[in-house]
Amino acid sequence: MQARKTRRLGASPLEVTDICLGTMTWGEQNTPEQAHAQIERALELGINFIDTAEMYPVPPGPQTQGRTETCIGQWLARNPGRRDEIVLASKIAGPGRRDWIRNGNTRVDARTIPWAIDDSLRRLQTDHIDLYQIHWPERYVPMFGAWQYDVTQQRECTPILEQIEALAAAMRAGKIRAYGLSNETCFGVCEFVRLARENGLPPPASIQNGYSLLMRTFDGDLAEASHQLDVPLLAYSPLAMGLLTGKYTAADGTIGAFADTPRPGLEAARLVRFPQFGDRYKRPRALEAAAQYDAVARRHGLTPLQLALAFVRQRSFVGSTIIGATSVAQLEEQVRAFDVELSPQVLADIEAVHAVWNSPAGQ
Repeated sequence: MQARKTRRLGASPLEVTDICLGTMTWGEQNTPEQAHAQIERALELGINFIDTAEMYPVPPGPQTQGRTETCIGQWLARNPGRRDEIVLASKIAGPGRRDWIRNGNTRVDARTIPWAIDDSLRRLQTDHIDLYQIHWPERYVPMFGAWQYDVTQQRECTPILEQIEALAAAMRAGKIRAYGLSNETCFGVCEFVRLARENGLPPPASIQNGYSLLMRTFDGDLAEASHQLDVPLLAYSPLAMGLLTGKYTAADGTIGAFADTPRPGLEAARLVRFPQFGDRYKRPRALEAAAQYDAVARRHGLTPLQLALAFVRQRSFVGSTIIGATSVAQLEEQVRAFDVELSPQVLADIEAVHAVWNSPAGQ
């Protein structure tokens, strides 16, 4: 096993590697056997952190929901002595668009949190989840590409303290070791930490939000909250669903080959295979910014993938970067990119592009 850098997640006991293996394709684009091969290779490469969710695979659907956790559970059942090699993270889905989960009981409250944990434990075939996250807030927040807060969208929701108490109870029962947030706002992070401290309960260990060259909204007040409150970022979609890998870049330097006639070889790519998915990465501003970053990478003798992953890894608030692959070869290529150190000039060129194309994919 290779050695990788690790970081403790907040006040929790969890020590995770700087790379986290994402799993959202398992059970849709990947078979269980392919998923197991990725787990094996990730462990060989020194990665100890695996992230999943009860709603995976993605795009989500009632026929496939839970398959990803089931894939992981099958591997754990076949390797009973290896559970301690993995820091395993999963998530409870929030309301909206996922109403087939728990027969529509998608509030995140004292009733559904233990229900969801038990369902995930059964699929994962384990007695505990190391990091259990709220996939997105139950309350209204702008997310998944939206960023403007609309007060008229506010709705009745479960009090944050009730959620913390339910998660703390699961920790006391030994079913989870820590909890985290996901797709959360600065207000949400601060409220979770404040209420936990005031009530003698454990604070969140991490926050999992989208972060990439195309989505840098975390750089502002969330970065301050992350640092001051010790809630490190688990950065997902660092390659912007493949837009930052260079595979969509045409010979003339433009990007956008996921329309009706994609270039040969891209038929299986997510933005092509699932045209209803990932709209925030198909915005004209996002495509133009991706092309500019592609040019920066090539000007400095880097691949676009190396530029994108090395940039995220070097951010001070990132506890771990979540990567996803549909093959072991892709996984290996991404892991190698983490050995790249971006020079001051490369970073300056990135900021020059960012000054013009500021977070074009939104949150």
